[in-house]
Amino acid sequence: MDASMKLRTAKAIPTEPTTRESLVPRAAGIAYGFGNQILFVITVWYLFWFMRDGAMNESQGHWILRDCGLAIFFAFSHSVMLVPKTRKHLKKWIPQPFYDSTFCVVTCVSLLMLFFGWRSSETVLWYATGTTEAIIRGCFYLSWGALFYSLALTGLGYQNGWTPFYYWLRKQNAPRREFMPRGAYKLIRHPVYLSFLGLVWFTPRMTLDHATLTAIWTGYIFYGSFLKDRRLEKFIGDPYKQYESQVAGYPLMSRGPLGKKSNSSDACEISRSAA
Repeated sequence: MDASMKLRTAKAIPTEPTTRESLVPRAAGIAYGFGNQILFVITVWYLFWFMRDGAMNESQGHWILRDCGLAIFFAFSHSVMLVPKTRKHLKKWIPQPFYDSTFCVVTCVSLLMLFFGWRSSETVLWYATGTTEAIIRGCFYLSWGALFYSLALTGLGYQNGWTPFYYWLRKQNAPRREFMPRGAYKLIRHPVYLSFLGLVWFTPRMTLDHATLTAIWTGYIFYGSFLKDRRLEKFIGDPYKQYESQVAGYPLMSRGPLGKKSNSSDACEISRSAA
């Protein structure tokens, strides 16, 4: 009797620390997931005022190298997290439900570094007032509305990591993202990027430092659009190639890498028919 009781006790003892140990990573995951959402909201708040009113730091000396470095650093860090090889490598250490959250954290931190580290220039390229200023401001606010609308169409929760985290909280697998172009995506392939272009271009007061940021980010956005098309061609395959043949990347772009593309499968069919 005593021996059997000792055996039961010996088996019961390991279960308590195992349960406690399992709670630690879950608590850390909850803190990380919600912390990321708070960071996202803070970053969007600062992004709005930075794009609307310009640099927070009024120091005007030696700005060119610093500002270019910050703008390029954001573009690089944002892009490298989207590279399939990077994603595959980092998933060895980052659990699947938290990769999008980590992507959001990296994006937010690089943006906050830019906001607080940016230096202004005394040179003003244009300064609109009166009705012109009101129109430009209106286009700026419309660009924000278009940005959130476009993100909602593709799933804002995947962009900021909320959706995978939410399903992890419920101990469920996140639903698979389906390729179903709707709304603005039936007109152009990259409405999110187009909306963001509005944020950087629609300013009534264009200083030389803002123009530098606009030039770097405009180039990055167009190149990023090209890279996104390549990624989706790889992951989605023929449905996306068919989509590219029907919808241009941007308005007025009928040709080139961001225009409508000829569908190779259709071309093969035509050549077979001709033969």
